Amino acid sequence: MQLYIMRHGQASPVANSDAERQLTKQGQFEAEIMGKWLKSMQVKLDHVLVSPFIRAQQTAATVKATLNWSGPSSNCDFITPSGNAGQVHDYLDGMLAQNPGIEELLVVSHMPLVSYLVEELTFDRKSPIFQTAAIAQIDYDLERMKGQLVRLVSPHDLC
Repeated sequence: MQLYIMRHGQASPVANSDAERQLTKQGQFEAEIMGKWLKSMQVKLDHVLVSPFIRAQQTAATVKATLNWSGPSSNCDFITPSGNAGQVHDYLDGMLAQNPGIEELLVVSHMPLVSYLVEELTFDRKSPIFQTAAIAQIDYDLERMKGQLVRLVSPHDLC
């Protein structure tokens, strides 16, 4: 199965709270570029997990619109910047075990969680730094509960 771990696009530094920060025009553009990249890779998402923070919600909405995808998605309050990668890993393993039809899953979250999550989910345990809207693709083995990092792609790689 393929896991796609995505950091939200560039967000405004100013808001009433961290959770309310919105994407900038650049962030919207980055999310659209990455949606086009997923489309070019012929990714057929089965489910999307999204942080409840506005910038992640906006990123996910842009990617889904770019893919013309209206499948199931879930807001997960534990995939925020301060989320615990071990907890997310356990959740993913349980979710995937209960839903064997999920072959391609997108998680839209934040730094530093996305970096720690790649480390947690892969055999080589490297913790990459994500540029805004970057996506890590992990070829995930549900039986072994780990995977291989296939690639890490950012909008800057595609422009």
